[in-house]
Amino acid sequence: MERIIPEGVHSVITKLIEDVYSLEVYVKPTVVLVPSFIETKVVELSNAIGFDVDTLEYTLGMFLCYPLGMIMMSLPYGKMKHLFSFLLGMFLLQFTIGVQWIHQLITSLVCYVMFLILPHRLSKIAVPVFCMLYITAGHLHRQFTNYLGWDMDFTGPQMVLTIKLYSLAYNLFDGHLLYEGTQNRATKKCAPFAVSKVPGLIEFLGYTFCFSNVLAGPAFEYRTYADACDGSLLYKSDGKPKGKIPSHIMPTLRPFLESLIYMAVFVAGNGKFPILDTINPQKNTPVVISPENLSQPWIQRYTYNWLSLFFIRFKYYFAWKNAEGANNIWYAGFEGFDSKGKPLGWENANNMDVFDFETSPNLRTLTSLWNKKTSNWLTRYVYIRTGGSLLATYGMSAFWHGFYPGYYIFFLSVPLITMCERLARKKISPRFSSAKWSPYGIVCIFATSFIVQYVIMSFQLLALDWTIVYFKSQYFFGHILCIVFYLFASLLLPTPKKKEA
Repeated sequence: MERIIPEGVHSVITKLIEDVYSLEVYVKPTVVLVPSFIETKVVELSNAIGFDVDTLEYTLGMFLCYPLGMIMMSLPYGKMKHLFSFLLGMFLLQFTIGVQWIHQLITSLVCYVMFLILPHRLSKIAVPVFCMLYITAGHLHRQFTNYLGWDMDFTGPQMVLTIKLYSLAYNLFDGHLLYEGTQNRATKKCAPFAVSKVPGLIEFLGYTFCFSNVLAGPAFEYRTYADACDGSLLYKSDGKPKGKIPSHIMPTLRPFLESLIYMAVFVAGNGKFPILDTINPQKNTPVVISPENLSQPWIQRYTYNWLSLFFIRFKYYFAWKNAEGANNIWYAGFEGFDSKGKPLGWENANNMDVFDFETSPNLRTLTSLWNKKTSNWLTRYVYIRTGGSLLATYGMSAFWHGFYPGYYIFFLSVPLITMCERLARKKISPRFSSAKWSPYGIVCIFATSFIVQYVIMSFQLLALDWTIVYFKSQYFFGHILCIVFYLFASLLLPTPKKKEA
């Protein structure tokens, strides 16, 4: 960052950051929920097992959500659950990111005031804009002070919070339209998540700080959280169950055990096929574009890249599956009952279907299965609110992630792949079986993986120079293949006639 910022501007930014850091002396006394002896024990454990302190604290925080979830389930419905959710979310943030927890509180309270004083038609704009500006400042600060660094800071939880507050702004607006009896197409689609009035402060903070998703998500809707806390998810107003309440044991145990497997696979696989340099990943040349790797034949380079990306994903699988179980333990992941009293399932906290994702036959399916609750946010509150604009949707996703060039190269490449897929569905798919495991379906699975694994590496490399070297080493084959296919299918491949009924 210093290389591309003029010296005068660099000095101003540095001074501004120093001024903000000077406020830490006032914030430090707010870190009251984590005794000093706990921090000492974590450092000792870190030295003993060879984990860096940040990663260890984050991992321990994830596992702590399980006993906390058991306590949450045993508490009476109502404010007690909301207060517990807030205080324990506050504890987890202070445990993992220390004084930076204050960003979560500031953002939540500012947005709450906007919800109270602004008309909903304005707050649905003001709150998302404020949240995006706040996370933007966080991303820019991180890139300025720790370029290409992977240290834990407040931006991860802040990304989850941004989704929650952005969504709630539209939930309140939709609730207002439904109350007035006027609704548009987007409101009708999102009616199940509409909120009729601004929640009380404790309920609101219980949601924004919700302990079971404050670190890694999933950022589910406010209605999902509130229904689990007030008992309306399981019981009628007269106190009778809405149906036979299913056991939460297997929905909790299964993702928990899966998360342990995914963590083991990540540690073993990423150790053998790392993307970045293991000694100094921030500054040294990444392994995937190292001279040793680039000297190998293309097929070996591509295979190594494919495996390295495959194993890096298990880090996310661990976090999301672990969080899924922690939410299911107190029924926040349960979807409730249908009109006949039959359980609907446990999808509320499911952020990832690993096997379905890894065998996706097209990009549309793949993107809908990766980080599903974020995908829901982008679909409900960006895509359908902008008339189905892919540019706005992918642009918002890139903006939300940060400002490394690798993000934007990836997201700008996705529309090209999407255009090819739409053309293939129109001109090729009608000629073959639509079954996923048919010969054509299997070809689609391999083709999707082949292209996506090529283009997504920029998302991991982040830096422009590293990304360009990587694509050069791959001869830009993915982009070239997409352009050639699109021209061939558009100009030379006839559209099959629809079969008569």
